[in-house]
Amino acid sequence: MTFQNPENEQIRDILVNAKTIAVVGLSDSPARTSYGVSRAMQQAGYKIIPVNPHVTEVLGEKAYPSLADVPGEIDIINVFRRSEFLPGLAREASKTNARIFWTQQGVYDEGAASYLEQEGFTVLMDLCIKVAHSVLVGPTRN
Repeated sequence: MTFQNPENEQIRDILVNAKTIAVVGLSDSPARTSYGVSRAMQQAGYKIIPVNPHVTEVLGEKAYPSLADVPGEIDIINVFRRSEFLPGLAREASKTNARIFWTQQGVYDEGAASYLEQEGFTVLMDLCIKVAHSVLVGPTRN
């Protein structure tokens, strides 16, 4: 069976109910897409948790080297890494308290999606969270 993203109503519910987004691969460079998307989500009211072993802080938030190092609750894991990294990230994600795994446009791996779904995750792939938020929720979550 081919992977399919959830319907728009479910995506909207995810975005409305989420509070915390751990962003894997978040760069501290304002020129990078991960930075702009995460900044927009932060401005929309989400707590952003940078996950990148090469930075200490992004967007005023402490960065963590891996998902395993993130303390507290994670509602959405948003991935800005190449598709080839998804199987490993899926295994790492399965050990967190998160239940939503979301990859950005162009990032897709059928095997990682299948694994995560078996682990109880809702998986969204090849879909920009900022665009989905803009279309389905609007400028803020409220």
